[in-house]
Amino acid sequence: MQFVQVNGVSLHHQIIGGPANRPVIVFINSLGTDFRIWRDVLVRLAGDYPLLAYDKRGHGLSDVGQAPYSIDDHVDDLIGLLEYLKVSDAVICGLSVGGLIAQGLYARRPDLVKALILCDTAHKIGTAEMWAARIAAIEATGIESIADAVMERWFTPAFRSADNPAYPGYRNMMLRQPVEGYTGTCAAIRDADYTAAAARIAVPTLCVVGDQDGATPPDLVLSLARLVPSSRYEVISGAGHIPCVEQPEALTAVIEAFLAPVISGDASHG
Repeated sequence: MQFVQVNGVSLHHQIIGGPANRPVIVFINSLGTDFRIWRDVLVRLAGDYPLLAYDKRGHGLSDVGQAPYSIDDHVDDLIGLLEYLKVSDAVICGLSVGGLIAQGLYARRPDLVKALILCDTAHKIGTAEMWAARIAAIEATGIESIADAVMERWFTPAFRSADNPAYPGYRNMMLRQPVEGYTGTCAAIRDADYTAAAARIAVPTLCVVGDQDGATPPDLVLSLARLVPSSRYEVISGAGHIPCVEQPEALTAVIEAFLAPVISGDASHG
């Protein structure tokens, strides 16, 4: 396992080597998960690209640090990690809050970003009232009290079937995240708004969403795509909020098709 101390927190990460002439693809996980959600995408891309996945603060094996957080805390951590690893001109792939972190990174440090993959995310996610209610519910009765409602947004009914042994595993992943890390990141999402910044994105950008996403539905992700000049919009069939778990082969194919012109230099952007 790999760890680095950044901004007073220990960040758990994994590096998978790849061709030196290709950009590093950086994967950022969603709220209530760790970087294991990317496993079935990573194994399909391994050998074709250098890969970096990490647990953001308050999640997985990374430190909680001082909660609640702002989105800038998460962005600062990613900047610190990339600088420590001497990674620049990377493809940043963020899911949900990971997509907000990716947008924040571009807004702050465009020199670190070659392209963006904004997966099941938006320029603004939810309302202040919604996030306040979720934080209050967790503080009162724990993550378990909201788990089933969240699972309905994360996964399709087919994935949530009783005979799928993976489903309780991913539910356990959420339940075992640190409460402070979860609610702290809820606060970060609550206050993040990249509506104006999205129009200033000037790198190739893919906006992709599961067709049954109940957290950031296709119409919301499409609204982000319409804000980003010349972005590409794709829908993954048979997937909820976490297509890297439900449809990793389809998501990988979309990523590879998007990156092909980026790597060859044929990608155009407004």
